[in-house]
Amino acid sequence: MRHGKKDNHLGRTTAHRSAMLSNLAISLILHKRITTTTAKAKELRKYVEPILTRSKDDTTHSRRIVFAELQNKEAIKELYGEVAGKIAGRPGGYTRIIKLSAGRAGDNADMCVIELVDYNTTLLEAKSAGEAKATTRRSRRGGAKKEGAATTAAPAASTTQVETSAPADTATETLKEGETREGKTEESAS
Repeated sequence: MRHGKKDNHLGRTTAHRSAMLSNLAISLILHKRITTTTAKAKELRKYVEPILTRSKDDTTHSRRIVFAELQNKEAIKELYGEVAGKIAGRPGGYTRIIKLSAGRAGDNADMCVIELVDYNTTLLEAKSAGEAKATTRRSRRGGAKKEGAATTAAPAASTTQVETSAPADTATETLKEGETREGKTEESAS
C-alpha cells in the first residue's frame, strides 16, 4: 500500500528524478522564470522552496547543504547573493505557478511557467500602482458637502475625482384595476 506517499515520480527512476529536479532548480535560480510541464513545476516547487528557505541563513553549513542538492557554484552565488536578499522578508511561498492555455506541441502536455515571486516586475509594478491609487467613497449621504470639499482639495493631484449626489427619486402612483400606465400618462398629460 502507498499510504502517505504522494510524490509524483514523473515516470523516472530516483536518480533521474533527483538530477532533473536539481537541474530545474538551478535554471529557476539563475533565470528566475522557466517554462515546463505542470507536473514537473509542482514537484519543483516542493523541491526548491526548502532550498530557498535555507538560503536566508547564510552560514557555511547551510551553503554546504544547498550545494549538496544543487552542485552548481554559479547557482549558489546567485542564490546567496541576490535571491536571498530579495526573499529575506517573505515567510514562504517564494514561487508562483502560472498555467499556460496551450498544451505542448508534441504530446499536448499541460504547460506552465514557474517563477520566483519577487522577480515578476509587471506584477510588482501593478501592485505598487494599485496601492498609490486614491480610494473613492461612494456614499449618497452628504454628497453636496463632499463635492465642495473635493473641489477645494490640493490642486497638485491630477487624479482628483469629484463626487456628485444621485438624482432624486420620482414619485410613483399605484394603478387601480383595469388601468394601464399608458392610459394614466395620457390623462395626466391632458
